[in-house]
Amino acid sequence: MAHPKLDLIGIIVRNMPASLAFYRALGLEIPPEMDTEGHVEITLASGLRLAWDTHEIIRSFDSKWQPPAGSHRIAIAFLCDTPADVDATFHKLTALGHPAHKAPFDAFWGQRYAQIADPDGNVIDLFAPLPAQS
Repeated sequence: MAHPKLDLIGIIVRNMPASLAFYRALGLEIPPEMDTEGHVEITLASGLRLAWDTHEIIRSFDSKWQPPAGSHRIAIAFLCDTPADVDATFHKLTALGHPAHKAPFDAFWGQRYAQIADPDGNVIDLFAPLPAQS
């Protein structure tokens, strides 16, 4: 029997247009007409699919579903080209009104790293390798 392969990451959202605007600001190409849909799905260059579903869509097949309470439960990380791009992306998103979770910093594991919250409170990581120290 073959092992399953990761094919899709799904994000449950309160407000589809707000969520899609956030991910568009990160560079994902999502057609604007998708803002009115209850389920949206795109295929990334890697072949991995990313999907968004409204609370109503989730409840359509799981009537007892309730939004989680407390902290975020999944991490999605975006690789930036350079450490400066981590800072620029973080500042672009906070300027658009998205809450900062952790301001950019040089992490001990060798990355420029920052965290920002999407419209549903999911903490999104931004990172880039730091230049090698000689």
